[in-house]
Amino acid sequence: MNILAALDFSETTPEVLRHAQRLASSLDSHLWLAHVEAPDPDFVGYEAGPQSVRDQVSREIHSDHQKLQDLADACREGGLEATALLLQGPTAQTLVDKASQLEADYLVVGSHGRSGLRKLLMGSVSEAILRDASCPVIVIKSR
Repeated sequence: MNILAALDFSETTPEVLRHAQRLASSLDSHLWLAHVEAPDPDFVGYEAGPQSVRDQVSREIHSDHQKLQDLADACREGGLEATALLLQGPTAQTLVDKASQLEADYLVVGSHGRSGLRKLLMGSVSEAILRDASCPVIVIKSR
């Protein structure tokens, strides 16, 4: 079995990870920890910007990759089979595609609990995943 946990390094991340670990442990599953970076600026039609901006983005991606690797290492130390995946693209579609590619049995995501105008303006990644995923989705609401 495969469990894909989407981690955005927000306040919901520890809870998403805790639920995903419990599920993976109880089902003797492989745990895939995924973090999605924004699409490459050239891909979405924007200039890459000055070198200082590119260097800052590179540092942020490297830092996110290290955090993800550290979380996967901690999962393995706890006896789980875990793999870190640093992905790039539109968040919801990238996670749905990866879950399909991995033949994930469950996709665990966090929700920031936005509503009203904030939700309308910012959209909802968890809603898009619920709508488009081909596997069951477990949504962990922020506290």
